[in-house]
Amino acid sequence: MKYLYLTMVCGVAACAQPEPPTGKQLFAENCASCHGADATGEGWASDVLKRKPADLTRLSARNGGVFPMERVLSTIDGFHRNPRFETAMPEFGSFFAGPMAAVELDGVVTPVPEPLLAVAEYLEALQRP
Repeated sequence: MKYLYLTMVCGVAACAQPEPPTGKQLFAENCASCHGADATGEGWASDVLKRKPADLTRLSARNGGVFPMERVLSTIDGFHRNPRFETAMPEFGSFFAGPMAAVELDGVVTPVPEPLLAVAEYLEALQRP
């Protein structure tokens, strides 16, 4: 009987959902080719682009020391794209799949796809002076 119970528990555990990818993993898969593995804008594909990708480690420094979360989310999701790089930066459908997280942006609680938020939070952690 113990073995039957153990087999059932292990079977249920094996069916559990895999962990969602981290912001670092999503960045590596979707952004690093242009922005570089270290997010400084030196990715292998940056040489063929008309405009050099942004150094994403300096977003806070260029914004008075405050990480511009709303602008980052809006830029990645395509809502707030600069016309100068609009055609160079692809759309990321995978960032919009999955569950939503409630995020307060400028005093308003906004639903944000968890993968998109994970990438933005990863970029926030990479900030340097």
